[in-house]
Amino acid sequence: MGKFILVVIGIALFVYALFDLIATPRDRVRYIPKPLWFVVLLIVGIGPVLWLLLGRKRQLPGLGKPAAPKPRKPRGPMGPDDDPDYLRGL
Repeated sequence: MGKFILVVIGIALFVYALFDLIATPRDRVRYIPKPLWFVVLLIVGIGPVLWLLLGRKRQLPGLGKPAAPKPRKPRGPMGPDDDPDYLRGL
């Protein structure tokens, strides 16, 4: 049973690394080109781990584009002096 679990974990890791390799843009791949990374992935056990640790550049959160500030919504009821239509009628 223990060997079966290790095989399932190995296959799941391989499938995850394969889809991650396919989805990663070329400019984010480190050290060797993507087709060679595929060959490395085929190495049983260590290939997917090498891809996940060394193969791609990681983008740290907060180092990308700055997020646009969210517009603040007024809280509570608006008074008549905040209504432009009411102020035009004065």
